[in-house]
Amino acid sequence: MTLKDRIRTLLADVFAGHRMTEEEAVALLGVQDRRVWEIAAAADELRELRAGEAVTFVLNQNLHITNVCKNLCGFCGFGRKATDPDAYLLGKDGVQEQARHAAERGVTEVCFLSGVHPAFTTESYEEMIGWVREILPDVDIHSCSPEEVLFAAKRSGISTVEVLERLRAAGIGTLQGTAAEILVDGVRDVICPRKVRTADWVRIILEAHRMGIRSSGTIMYGHIETAADRARHLGILRKIQDETRGFTELVTLPYIHQNTPLYRAGIARAGPTGREDILLIAVARLFLDNFPNIQASWGKVGTKMAQACLLAGANDLGGTMFADAVTVCAGAGDADYLDPAEMRRIAEDIGRPLVQRTTSYGRV
Repeated sequence: MTLKDRIRTLLADVFAGHRMTEEEAVALLGVQDRRVWEIAAAADELRELRAGEAVTFVLNQNLHITNVCKNLCGFCGFGRKATDPDAYLLGKDGVQEQARHAAERGVTEVCFLSGVHPAFTTESYEEMIGWVREILPDVDIHSCSPEEVLFAAKRSGISTVEVLERLRAAGIGTLQGTAAEILVDGVRDVICPRKVRTADWVRIILEAHRMGIRSSGTIMYGHIETAADRARHLGILRKIQDETRGFTELVTLPYIHQNTPLYRAGIARAGPTGREDILLIAVARLFLDNFPNIQASWGKVGTKMAQACLLAGANDLGGTMFADAVTVCAGAGDADYLDPAEMRRIAEDIGRPLVQRTTSYGRV
């Protein structure tokens, strides 16, 4: 059987109810010819069946609290040591000033986008959430990845379940499914050796979901990982979702390389290609049969590629953000803000309506 026939058979099988294996995902991720478009077209058809025609977005704002980070991952250009001259840590006034800007903009979600400060404890996160709740009592506070939950638990001498319970009581809405990068420890040993291990990431996400705290799921690709690593990562997310249905979406995060230590040291490559961006979205749609929502990150791939991803299985453009210093510091200069009017132009150009959503994909 030719490659063309194998791909068409596999795609037909998926539509007939076959659950794609990781090995089959690896095969599709490796396609390098015009059959990329066959895979994308099949994924787009599945997107229509599972998520509908709407292109969704959330009116949100990132809140930057500190760029001081204990991890200083090789793929990051944002983190600083506390002794660096450009290091900062905002107090209540600085955080609430950002929250007031968010209130003026009518956002429905605020996202803490910061380093993991070595002095933070559970009490620190409770305090910061409380500062934002004073200004924005009704928004979804999207915060605290499994990395931050684990670190807070260690610093406070309590379990991760206790941390999650206290964060929920303080007012957290949804958990960030970040710090996942690639859930293969051999990859993590190179790109983020100080971060949470795969087993702990999975355990904490499961704890949150079982408590009723939903989260995003993420994948950061295009650095040193293989197609098999990407498929293993997707397999882990799918297995969690089978049990909990707690993931709101998959957020695809291509590696932004320009200003990162891994790239400058010659360890990582220069991020994914456009072919890889399209195939990651498409294969995720075909493989993740229990994820209704797949997001194309306009701040990382650009608006034109984000529109192409909407034709390859994605149904969501993410948020307005208003600020994204993490992506900008890594080398993507236009990642700060996308006006909903431009989102509408992108959606309507491919014949689909733009719909504002909540963090958990309710309609606004």
